This record gives sequence, structure tokens and C-alpha cells, in this order.
Amino acid sequence: MTSPLRVRYQTVEFGSTDIHVCTLRDKQEFSDPKGIAHDLGISDAQWPLFGVIWPSSLVLAHHMSDYPTEGKRILEIGCGMALSSLLLNKQNADITATDYHPEVEAFLERNAKLNNGETIAYERVDWKSGTDTLKRFDLIIGSDLLYEDQHIEQLTDFIEAHAKPSCEVIVVDPGRGRKNKLSRLMEKLGYTHDHIQPSSTDYLDLPFKGHILRFSRTV
Repeated sequence: MTSPLRVRYQTVEFGSTDIHVCTLRDKQEFSDPKGIAHDLGISDAQWPLFGVIWPSSLVLAHHMSDYPTEGKRILEIGCGMALSSLLLNKQNADITATDYHPEVEAFLERNAKLNNGETIAYERVDWKSGTDTLKRFDLIIGSDLLYEDQHIEQLTDFIEAHAKPSCEVIVVDPGRGRKNKLSRLMEKLGYTHDHIQPSSTDYLDLPFKGHILRFSRTV
């Protein structure tokens, strides 16, 4: 018999805005009784990683909390617990969330309701498949996406497939050593870029050693 997943509830504060999130209790939780994640190539060790809030996710959400989004169609890539999407949804932004993990959508629906928000548009996507139904966006965001070298080209191709000719891209990287490779590939697509460290991360338990990667293309 499969034990039910244990979850926890937490509130993340962004000034006067509270975002309530139901997450996995910890990184030891696991439930794949039908082998769906296994068939997608997600190992038992990788399975719970979608279900907790990582420091990079907090940095991205705080960065987006006062970012100008009016009139922009926004895409969050590899959203996991989708903290930024939940915050932007609360601010009535036009946000679409995506991830590869099969359990993300259920948590996203649950958490949107928990915050009394509208249903957030969502699609499960594989960066390398090219079969999604997403269109193009003015602003593309994501956090902790640069896991392996082969992911960089897949990510860049995915961004290019869904970026409008004039587009902004924001990726928070915790310091996995691949930010320069991403920047070089984005330069080839016509983007200018800079890497900045967040000005304040007192909401984190430990100092943040990574960067906010900002890309912009205007035509």
C-alpha cells in the first residue's frame, strides 16, 4: 500500500501580500504508484524536488513582486511550486505556468484556490519535444533551470520558440556554473544581458551566492 503524501502549509510574505502555499512536507516524500513519473524519466530521487520551495524560487518571486508586468503575457518555465506564478496571479498579471513533473498541475490548482485566485493557465511541457500548444510571450521567467550542460541548449531553444521578437527573460541561477554558457547562446539570439546579485535576501536562511540573469531583446 502506498502511504499518502505528507504536506505542509506555509505563508510567504511580499510586503503586504501573503501567498499561501501547500508543498510537500520535505524532500523525502514520494508517490508514483502508476509509474507515470518513472515513464517520463523522473527518478525516485528526483521525484520530490518539484514539491518544495527552493531559495532560487524565493529570489525570483521577490524580484517579480514589484516588476512592471502590465500588458505583458508572462511564462514561467519549470515552475515547481510556482511561487512567482501564484504571486503574479494575485496581482492580476497574465501568467502561464509550465513544468515537466506530472504532479505540478494538481498542486498549482490547489494553491491558486488557497489564495482565492483565478485558475492559472498551465501546460506540462518537455523542452525538447516541440509539441506544446503554448504561443509567444513578452516576459519569460524561471529559477534554478541550469542543472546539466545539455539542458542549456534545450532551454535556449524552448525560450526562442516562445519569445516574442521583443522579449525579456529573467532566470535566477543559484550558482551551478552554467550562466555564462546560457548568456552566450542568448547573445546569438540577439539578447543583451547582465548578471546581478539580489540586493537583499534577508528572507533566506543562508546567503544567496547565485545571480539573477536578465536578458532583453528589442526589435
